[in-house]
Amino acid sequence: MSKVVFITGATSGFGRATARRFAAAGWSLILTGRRVERLLALQDELGASVPVHIAQLDVSDAEAVAHAVAQLPPAFARIDALVNNAGLALAPQPAQTVALQDWHTMIDTNITGLVNVTHAVLPKLLETGQGASIINIGSVAGEWPYPGGHVYGASKAFVKQFSYNLRCDLIATGVRVTDIAPGIAETEFTLVRTNGNQAASDALYGSTTPLTAEDIAEQIFYVCSLPSHININRLEVVPTRQAWAAYAIDRDN
Repeated sequence: MSKVVFITGATSGFGRATARRFAAAGWSLILTGRRVERLLALQDELGASVPVHIAQLDVSDAEAVAHAVAQLPPAFARIDALVNNAGLALAPQPAQTVALQDWHTMIDTNITGLVNVTHAVLPKLLETGQGASIINIGSVAGEWPYPGGHVYGASKAFVKQFSYNLRCDLIATGVRVTDIAPGIAETEFTLVRTNGNQAASDALYGSTTPLTAEDIAEQIFYVCSLPSHININRLEVVPTRQAWAAYAIDRDN
């Protein structure tokens, strides 16, 4: 029987690349996301080589999440890895100019959604026990602040601390927990954040060498493939061409 991975936000970026990486290794896939047409396309693409179960899902809806997990077919009921990838950033403007709804949307997806899915899938991971993995996709923004990071960075700080606290509670269960914190990576991330502004996306990633979705998918697969006695608590992954900025200092003109 092949191992099973449950991936949220599988319709683009890290999630889609992760689905492809695990499929290449022969894992069965549970893929969730809001865009059903993309889920169906992934199922068509990968289903010829591995079993694929898809579920259109808004992770912020706790009832829908619980129902989706309860309705998993028997072949997908034993879960070896959960990849909590669903998340987004909005409104890169200064906090004082941002609409409150954008803050709530980030909290609902990045925090509430993470909690909903983890709570629903955790009993199945506990049944699997030794070697099971929870991979939470954080961000360097959860550790290092920057202008316009406001709620997005705070939500990723939650991911980090939630992951650490889960480790404490699960220490005797065999279930591993990892916070993977990427730096700048060229996906649809900036297009979502800027309401489809292609020029802004091109400017962010241009003239440098960012990470790719495949780079992060490889790290996720690596962590899940480690011997069961090894747990990576946090993995911060950045491009070679990204480092830390100096302190910002406001000066009189």
